[in-house]
Amino acid sequence: MQRIQFDNLDYKILRMLSNNARKPFLEIARECNVSGAAIHQRIQKLTTAGVIKGFESLIDPQAVGYETCAYMGFFLRDPSRFEEVVEELARIPEVVECHYTTGQYDIFIKLYAHNNDHLLHLIHEKLQGLGLARTESLISFKEVFRRQVPIAADNDR
Repeated sequence: MQRIQFDNLDYKILRMLSNNARKPFLEIARECNVSGAAIHQRIQKLTTAGVIKGFESLIDPQAVGYETCAYMGFFLRDPSRFEEVVEELARIPEVVECHYTTGQYDIFIKLYAHNNDHLLHLIHEKLQGLGLARTESLISFKEVFRRQVPIAADNDR
């Protein structure tokens, strides 16, 4: 993605949306002292440029029955199958993140399971058949915090 030039208004919009993606455009416009149309155009520009990738609702996994959060590092038997393995991982709804990393793992994922038995089922029935040499797992007891990347104006860096 090509890096675009931001001005202070872009940064202010991004900060507001990262704090509350549901904030109405007219409220953003009022706080920025510009028209609603100007905000709409800026957000459209940021979205088209790929800076804003979308708007989402954050759902508490435990509230919908996912008690176990696990991180897994994969060692592939055949690293040339990376893209194929990633496509298969994308078909498993419980896998919520997938990363190509440096270091010891070929692939690193985050997944949610209903409980430890469900996690074991996912490992045996869905993951082991992907051509993995071995895996390493970490179970998260509790997410302490999550946040967006900090949005600072160029003159604040």
